Amino acid sequence: MIARRSILPLFLFLLTASLTAQDRAPMSAETLWKLKRVGGLSLSPDGGTAAVVVTSYDIKKNKGNGDIWLLSVSDGTAKHFTTGPSTEGGPEWSPDGSMIAFTAKRDEDERAQLYVIPTSGGEARRITDMPMGVSNLHWFPDGRRIAFVSSMLPRYGTDFDSLRAEIKRRKDNKISAKITEDRVYRFWDHYLTDGYVQHIYSVDITSETVTDLTPNIDRLLSYSGGVDYDLSPDGKEIAVSALISGPPYDELYFDIYLLPTDGSGEMRSVTTDNPADDMSPRYTKDGKYLLYARQLRTDMNAENVKLMRMDRASGGIIELCRDFDRSPSGWVTDERGETVYFTAAHLGKTSVFSVPMSGGAVSTILHAGTNSDIHIADDHIVFLHEHLLAPDAVYVMNTDGSELRKLSTFNDDLLTTVEMGRVENVWFHGEEGDSVQMYVIYPPGFDADRMWPLLVLVHGGPHGDFGDNFHPRWNAQVFAGGGYVTITPNFHGSTGFGEYFADRINGEHPRLPFIDVMMATDEMIARPYIDSSRMAVAGGSYGGYLVSWIGGQTDRYACIINHAGVYNLMAQFGSDITQHRDISYGGTPWDGRDAVLRWSPSQYAATYSTPTLVMHGEKDYRVPYGQALEVYGVLKAKGVPAKLIIYPDENHWILSPQNSIHWYGQFHDWLNRWIGAGGR
Repeated sequence: MIARRSILPLFLFLLTASLTAQDRAPMSAETLWKLKRVGGLSLSPDGGTAAVVVTSYDIKKNKGNGDIWLLSVSDGTAKHFTTGPSTEGGPEWSPDGSMIAFTAKRDEDERAQLYVIPTSGGEARRITDMPMGVSNLHWFPDGRRIAFVSSMLPRYGTDFDSLRAEIKRRKDNKISAKITEDRVYRFWDHYLTDGYVQHIYSVDITSETVTDLTPNIDRLLSYSGGVDYDLSPDGKEIAVSALISGPPYDELYFDIYLLPTDGSGEMRSVTTDNPADDMSPRYTKDGKYLLYARQLRTDMNAENVKLMRMDRASGGIIELCRDFDRSPSGWVTDERGETVYFTAAHLGKTSVFSVPMSGGAVSTILHAGTNSDIHIADDHIVFLHEHLLAPDAVYVMNTDGSELRKLSTFNDDLLTTVEMGRVENVWFHGEEGDSVQMYVIYPPGFDADRMWPLLVLVHGGPHGDFGDNFHPRWNAQVFAGGGYVTITPNFHGSTGFGEYFADRINGEHPRLPFIDVMMATDEMIARPYIDSSRMAVAGGSYGGYLVSWIGGQTDRYACIINHAGVYNLMAQFGSDITQHRDISYGGTPWDGRDAVLRWSPSQYAATYSTPTLVMHGEKDYRVPYGQALEVYGVLKAKGVPAKLIIYPDENHWILSPQNSIHWYGQFHDWLNRWIGAGGR
């Protein structure tokens, strides 16, 4: 059960602009890239100052630059703390608040290194020179050392000069072959075949002496590159989430391991009882408990995360949120160790919740927008908040959700020049009588007496959602700003609506989502201002899969946009992740082949007649770009109007400013070509 404590209405977050609507323009892709992106929030030990990384993009140079800013929690006063041509990342306050550690690639740095700078001002000092760079910083409690992560080749140990020589030899080598016998051999856009593994190190900030805290580890701690670990409050122990098995990396499950910080001992798993994932360890501030995430099943794709509490003295484990049908994340505790605060996707938003340290009923602190990166000091929470009308900003509120205040104003001036589309939160009856949620984003200047084109967006995952956020890649305001009533249905399979709702689609991936999307479309065309002859559907990743399925099932949409979408389920065994495909598809090419083919859009090419724009990044290993070539080739061979756009230097997402602006432009051009724009 969720005990409601304080739910703030959406109007508290609406942007107040000084210009009239006539003086403002709809959100565009160019404006989206002019907005500053706020992240990397870190709170000073006394809770009075927040450090954040503010990234600005130079569209002409096609690159971004992030600087650290300091914000007063009491009044929001902002200080530009670091400057320069490099991006500073991951700011972390020293225990006494006198210094901030961060990563940056400056001057002659080939990779990002660890820097420290006094909070009173002055020059930053580099204290590492790691051949493979550094990430994931944690101060030791005594303030004399900093832990960090760096990749290495096990045979070289701490012989960094030899490692540098080997890196250079590999760079100069003309043989480019990638060789593996692993099942998991690449991830998103990079290969895992080079033999590098992650180690956790410490560096003395005075002597700059580096110590390997994991000298005996010869396997990957993480296939993603980011190592999730925490230091105990006394500085004597590390808790790290690491892969259960080493090479050949056939499985991707994680355990929680403990190891001493003096580099003398082996990692020891404390979650061997669980065959599935244990992740994200965090010590409570008093050091009494270890909090972490647990999933119990290896045969389910959409299982909720359980928030666990381990007693460090006895080893006893309890689940804190026993009746909470959501997935907690980002947990932190108060100073007294009495309450755990966390976020979770919930009904189309990412809300802030709390639960007693002893476990029990979950309380809602804030149910509005999308919230992340929460930090607790005394009786207040400092965090990042965004919603469909504005990007991330730093906010503060009391731990009971009262006295919410916006602290940062980095984008306020630019946003006064933008007219945002009105947002409506809608529920309708989906398949099997379940309630389905969606947002309707109206174009600026919407007039209900005119007839408008409809753009239906289909999210990826499929175990994700279209939330109340200001997404840089699929930004609903940019789409609506082109003159389209835009909807974002959270169909069966979406997260934040209960485990059953999310898991219901496995084994028949498109069936229920397709029906829900059709019902969402019906919900809209029942409104007198929607022109049913001018409708389009667009999706990416799983969303691209579903729009390909839609193209083979109906011709009700005038056009389709498919980004990085799956077309042939059989070919997805060429993905970087092949685990659990049998659960998703209801079979495999060797066992249950007919079930896989039944739900593969490629089997319905005969009835596919809708004009389709196909876009894909060539470095996409999650959905290999051959999927785009196949669907495009089939459509062209059939004589169906189709257009193909491949970005050779992009992965599953379009991340560079100029390519992103081009992508949005092509998106709108295709819509304008087939359904036009604006009310008529």
